[in-house]
Amino acid sequence: MNHTTELVISATLDVREVFETQKNFAQKLRLSSVEERIAKLRRLEKQIMAYQDRICQAVFDDFRKHPTETLATEVFLVLSDIKHTISHLRKWTKPTKVGTPLPLFGTSSYIRHEPKGVCLIISPWNYPFQLAFSPLVSAIAAGNCAVIKPSEMTPNTSKVMANLVRETFAKEEIVLIEGGVETTTELLALPFNHIFFTGSPAVGKIVMAAAAKHLTSVTLELGGKSPVIIDETPDFELIAERLVWGKLVNNGQTCIAPDYVFVPKNKENELVAALEKAIQKLYNSSGKGIENEASYCRIVNARHFQRINQLIADSVEKGAKIAIGGKLDMNDRFISPTVLTDLKPDMNIMQEEIFGPVLPVLTYHHLSEALQFINENEKPLALYIFSKNQENIQHILDNTSAGGTTINDCMLHISNPDLPFGGVNNSGIGKTHGFYGFKEFSNERAVLRQKYRWTSVSMLYPPYTPKVRRLVDWLMRFF
Repeated sequence: MNHTTELVISATLDVREVFETQKNFAQKLRLSSVEERIAKLRRLEKQIMAYQDRICQAVFDDFRKHPTETLATEVFLVLSDIKHTISHLRKWTKPTKVGTPLPLFGTSSYIRHEPKGVCLIISPWNYPFQLAFSPLVSAIAAGNCAVIKPSEMTPNTSKVMANLVRETFAKEEIVLIEGGVETTTELLALPFNHIFFTGSPAVGKIVMAAAAKHLTSVTLELGGKSPVIIDETPDFELIAERLVWGKLVNNGQTCIAPDYVFVPKNKENELVAALEKAIQKLYNSSGKGIENEASYCRIVNARHFQRINQLIADSVEKGAKIAIGGKLDMNDRFISPTVLTDLKPDMNIMQEEIFGPVLPVLTYHHLSEALQFINENEKPLALYIFSKNQENIQHILDNTSAGGTTINDCMLHISNPDLPFGGVNNSGIGKTHGFYGFKEFSNERAVLRQKYRWTSVSMLYPPYTPKVRRLVDWLMRFF
């Protein structure tokens, strides 16, 4: 597909000029009606539908990702966000009445959601379309201007997104700016009203430090090592298929992909055998080899390929065994689905987020051992439980902390727009999707109205006589 005739908005734009233009326009945009915001969302929806073939081609050029996987994991999720937001936006934007305590008798109070203003969306490379446009849907719904800065590591997708944005919105409202780290640094120096960042915890700290200089609020969608706990009860054939899909979709380059698995020691061989069977079923159905399977995409670039290669090599050098896979081709950025066993905590692969098609399998004798290991490390973005035992499920939920959890499946919690999505501490700050995304891009403004000439608070006005003191004592005792 030839896009050479298309115009793109690039880093040649004056970043500060764009910001100042949006800052001035934000005052007008804050008065936009629900109908106007819905109209913009419908316009975006229509343009995405028109662009879907170009999006699929661009993602394929960056990842060799199958168009069906791109539609399912990138385009569909954004369209779902748009439909859900359109259906609920009128309710979300209505003032929320709150109660009145007795000492404030005569007043009424409510919360109104106001746009924060000019927002910066910094999106990553692993799901370049979805993770740029899903937060944009929330920003539009809340009535904001937005600057999108996509990753420079997926240039083909960035160009298509830039054209889509340019054809859909005026730049004083929404603009996409391409560029490298220097462009991101320039943007972070500006006093945005909100920053929505998706990426690694290390870069998230840099974003948060830059935001702190302007006391800018942030949403940080980060990552980490998302564990899986399997107990004695489940069906391993079913589990293996769900684990393999969750681990290998997008070639493992997913923030909520299962990062490592805990299984009872006496079930380890059964799990490994089931994983091998599932890998062949899902990614070698033709029998021509996984490297020739169109459904299996590639690592994004040589640098990340080498990083994963080093993680595997370090593990093997320290005693880990390659139970499945281990085949690598740097020229093709191909890493076969790989399962490691005999892991030790000091191995680099147990310290870093893998972000690739490698799955460490750890064993335990007692469930408490798995929980202790998880709790001694940073809180994960996701935690997965496979069990038919409700007591075990509840025990794991009660004794761990994670941004989200799917039980007896992988990653599905991200696709429910009525659930908040986000991390906790090292895995993220703030929540997104549906109403929670709308809230992130909104200021919840408290409003109290005094309805009468007389106010109960006047009884506490000076001078502070013994009578006023007795009234304060009474209030403290009963309220």
